[in-house]
Order: sequence, then structure tokens, then C-alpha cells
Amino acid sequence: MSQLHDYVADLHIHIGRTKSGAAVKITAARSLTLDTIIDYAVTKKGIDIVGIIDCHVPEILTQLQEAIIQGEAFEFQEGGIRFPDVTILLGTEIEINDENSHGLIHVLAFFPTLERMSQFSDWLSKRMKNRTLSSQRIYEKAIVIQQKVRELEGLFIPAHAFTPFKSLYGKGVKKSLTEVFDPELIDAVELGLSSDTEMADQIEELHRYPFLSNSDAHSLEKMAREYQIIRMQNPTFEEFKKALERVKGREIVANYGLNPKLGKYHQTTCAKCHHYVTEGACTRCGSNKVIKGVASRLQELASERLANVKRPPYIHQIPLEFIPKLGKKTLEKLRTRFHTDMNMIHHATEEELREIVSPSVAAMILAARKGEVVIQTGGGGKYGKIT
Repeated sequence: MSQLHDYVADLHIHIGRTKSGAAVKITAARSLTLDTIIDYAVTKKGIDIVGIIDCHVPEILTQLQEAIIQGEAFEFQEGGIRFPDVTILLGTEIEINDENSHGLIHVLAFFPTLERMSQFSDWLSKRMKNRTLSSQRIYEKAIVIQQKVRELEGLFIPAHAFTPFKSLYGKGVKKSLTEVFDPELIDAVELGLSSDTEMADQIEELHRYPFLSNSDAHSLEKMAREYQIIRMQNPTFEEFKKALERVKGREIVANYGLNPKLGKYHQTTCAKCHHYVTEGACTRCGSNKVIKGVASRLQELASERLANVKRPPYIHQIPLEFIPKLGKKTLEKLRTRFHTDMNMIHHATEEELREIVSPSVAAMILAARKGEVVIQTGGGGKYGKIT
């Protein structure tokens, strides 16, 4: 068997604008284009595999096809588009709202080849008002979508599964994913920024699925704020699928993500004044409009008996943008010295860091690496912060 390698993968990155300037993800930065994502992954972030989840858009498909024709990229026989030093996995994000979903649910689907993604895009166009945009509502039953993804040899993954809005366990299912989906046609579950492995494994029906930790990036700097290390022979679609199934040593080695307390929806919070709420109305302003936090929602769904599930470690990581007194100019100096964020976050020594930044900032980067920082918990749409 060929040698296995470890790859950094962030599999939920949006495109803000196409090459012609057309909007794709309206809420994403205009600078978030296919070309800049590829460049940032290689030169700034140190990401080996990027999941772009707006590849159903016809102009993006055309741009990828042109890159292959012009010799800028090639398509792996085992799936995935290879650019110099980075692989793109072809994904799409879809919004489901059928009669069983009890609310909006976002899901991800990945396909091995441009041909398969093009076929799925055409299928979507008959069930979607505007396939040129990201995360659009599909007028089809969830299980039918799952069946179509499987028919086209794709992977089906509920996205940011616990966030209060547009997710499976947020305002989606009441108790079980079987209310909406065929559990046999789910390949993995994406956790989202306000939860981690330990929290998610409170739900017994999730024990069978691998967990993914992705950034859901709406800007270039948000790339790789969450990611995973995946052990595979090659950075291809088929190898990724085998890693999810843990075939012959292929596996997710570790998940890296925010401490859930830093997430925007970890704690139950008043929607009006952002005061933390334990139950009932807000004790500060009296408002009854409360955004239930992921931690509270998971307590409602938690199983009575928790099994000891064998999982890769979930390593709490503080993105560099959360480090106090580490501004844009200082970050660029660090990147000039260490090349990628992965080198800074994982490998740079204190002595090396202090060549560029103050002793206090260097100490904070190392404390974040060790999980030794104090966090003010986030909620109600506001990120937590390091205090």
C-alpha cells in the first residue's frame, strides 16, 4: 500500500463573487473569489484541501473547466480538482424546508467530478429559483435530495448542525434526524463553531457518523478558523470518502476548532440587549425574545446513556484574529517570517515569535496553543472573546 500522508482540510468555504463580479454568496466578501481562495489557501493559510461549496453555480463550473483546458489545473481520476499545492473538492450548500423539517436546514453535498456536479446543478435548476446564488432554497423532499446525491456518487453532510438558525438540531428536528433524513444516506456531520465533539456526542444517534470541523468562511481571513487533519494516500475525493469510512488507515486524525465558548451561539442570550439568559424573559431588559444557545439545545437533546465513542481528538484552537493586540500589520510580518498561519499556530517557538512580536503577544499565541486562555462566552450572534 502507498504511504499515507496528513492533509489540512477546510471543507466549507463560500465564494463571494465570480470572475465577472456576479454575486454568489451575497453576505460574503467581494474579495472571496475562486482565484483568491486558491492563493490564500496556499500562501497564507497552509490548507491542502479546500471544499468550495458554491460549485453548482454555472459560472464557477465554467471557470474550473477553463482552468483545466488552459493547463492551470487537472481533475484527479479519483475526483477533485488539483491546482498547484491545493485540491478543490466540489461542493454545494442547499437550504431544505420540506413538510418534515420543522424549519430551515442547511446541508452540504460533495461530488467527485465536474461532470457529476454539473448533473446535480442541472437537477437543482428545476427545483430552485436561482442556482447562481449560494445556499438557496430547494423545493424538494430531503430524502429525495439524499437519494439523488447518492445516485451521483456524492457525499451528503448536514451543515453547522447545532446553530440556532438553518440547521438540523437548531430549529430543525424536534428530537431526531430521522424526522427529516434517511440516516443511511448521511456520510458525516458538520459541527459548527459553537460546538465540539464532546458536546455533539451527547446525542446518541450521531455516534455512528464522523464529525467535520469547517470554517464556513465568508471572508479570506476566516478560512481555516476550523479545519481537520485527514490521513490519506492522496488528496482526492475517493480518498476523503475512504477516510470518512476509516478504510485501511485512512482517517480523520484530529479536528481543530474554536473553543465553543468563542462561538456566536454558544450561550442562551437576549436578542435585544445580549444579556445572558438562563430561563424565561431577560432579567436585564424584560424582553421575551431569546436566542437559545447551542449548549442549552444540546441539553434538551442529550441521551440518557452516553456511550464511550472512539473519536479523533478535538483540539480547541484560537484563530490569530482573536489574539489581543495582534493587528493586520503584525499578522503580515508574522506571515512573512513563518509563511503560513499553520506554521505560526502549531510550530513557531517562543523565541522565534518574539523576533517579530512583543513578549506578551508571543506568550498569548503560545497560551492559545495550549488552551490556557480565559474566554468571555459568546451568544446571540456575537463571538466570544479572549479576556
